[in-house]
Amino acid sequence: MSHYAPTAHEIEHIARAAMRRLPPEFQRTLGDIVLTVEEFADRDTLDGLGIDSPWGLIGVYQGIPLTERSIMHSGTMPDRIRLFRQPLLADWHSRPGETLERVVAHVLIHEVGHHFGLSDSDMYGLEDEAD
Repeated sequence: MSHYAPTAHEIEHIARAAMRRLPPEFQRTLGDIVLTVEEFADRDTLDGLGIDSPWGLIGVYQGIPLTERSIMHSGTMPDRIRLFRQPLLADWHSRPGETLERVVAHVLIHEVGHHFGLSDSDMYGLEDEAD
């Protein structure tokens, strides 16, 4: 059995597959979101969220939730979902028996939920639908 740390590209592939499993009404509005996988969050992002350690952030949604948009937001930068590879892998390893696909899907769906302005309970429902 081979033991290796999945690459950023492999994690992105897993995340995009999870996005494709979302209900169609969610998929239709995700087309413009930029999805990236980085090793760690940068210091500005961590400071902006009040997080001290780069290990403390697995993913983040950066943008204007659909529930807060108006005509005044045209021309803004596209929304982004950023996943952070090293903290994501550490979280996965802390969950014996859990698959990387489920951990990535959980984090991704949480960030997608922020895009839609969903509550935590709504996000859990969305996660159940995407399984």
